[in-house]
Amino acid sequence: MIRKISNNEVEAVSPTRVDLAGGTLDLWPLYNFVGGASTVNVAVDIYTKVNLKKRDDEKIRITSADLNYSKEFKNLDFLLKQKDPKLALFKPLLEYFKPEYGFELNSSSQSPVGGGLGGSSSLLISHLKAFSFFTKNNSSNIGSYDLVKLAHNIEAQVLNTPTGTQDYFPAVNGGINIIDYKADGWLCEVLPLAGKELTDHFLLAYTGKSHKSGLNNFQVLTSAVQRNKKVLNALDSLRSVSEKVADAIRANQLSKLGSLFKQELKFRLQLTPYFSSPEIKKLTNLSLKAGAEAVKICGAGGGGCVLVWVPPKKRQGVINACQKQGFQVLQAKPVEPFQKGL
Repeated sequence: MIRKISNNEVEAVSPTRVDLAGGTLDLWPLYNFVGGASTVNVAVDIYTKVNLKKRDDEKIRITSADLNYSKEFKNLDFLLKQKDPKLALFKPLLEYFKPEYGFELNSSSQSPVGGGLGGSSSLLISHLKAFSFFTKNNSSNIGSYDLVKLAHNIEAQVLNTPTGTQDYFPAVNGGINIIDYKADGWLCEVLPLAGKELTDHFLLAYTGKSHKSGLNNFQVLTSAVQRNKKVLNALDSLRSVSEKVADAIRANQLSKLGSLFKQELKFRLQLTPYFSSPEIKKLTNLSLKAGAEAVKICGAGGGGCVLVWVPPKKRQGVINACQKQGFQVLQAKPVEPFQKGL
């Protein structure tokens, strides 16, 4: 979503996501090891926002609420020579776009730091939407696949580690995103929420501990490249579960998701036990005891958020149990696809 404020100012807003199935398989070349795969994500109303305003001079001011950072630079060349680690996200962006104007950039995110909701990917998409608006390939023309490809490569530069692509699609499209990974590329199917059942059963809780997605996924990638049979079998099982989740959503048979989330958790922990954590185990146990049907680790786990799949009649009891033990229940809901693309 992008809003033109004036001829010189735009605001770009992107949702984060909860991955429902197939996470880690979006990391190249893992999906090739199991003959292709699918991931399933749903956009949620926890947003990132970027405001970009052109200036009449060459000066650049970058303000990031999340980094508690605000600094002005005399021009682009001067900024790109800086060694400040807090500019790690901005420098690859600016090296790519090379804006011929000074600007003021303000960014913020509602996602908890390390929440496993694809917050950094959503924030990157918001930046790309904003800067693309002022280039010849403006935001009304750039395609979603080109945007995802660009974000994928820039984030790899920022993180200096292999990255997946599933997080970007919900930030671009909203709604439910079923992404197929095959030898000839990616294909994203965007679906509406299909009634109230998804929202009614959807409960998002934060463990209070930041996750480290790059480390967990890189460990899986390393093990798979080394042909670790246990890891490869677990990846193949996750591929099968993800296909079943996608089929259940397409058929609007969401009552099947609880049992599929249980299977997903089982096979995910076979990849590496570090997808879990003491906090996740505790939150899982108390949620199930309070009446939840299943718990789904968000992102690469190890902390961050978990999706609690809970019948509506048990919802308040699960909320009370989580809050009593100090876990934060986020007031987050899935969002429909955007009526207009970029």
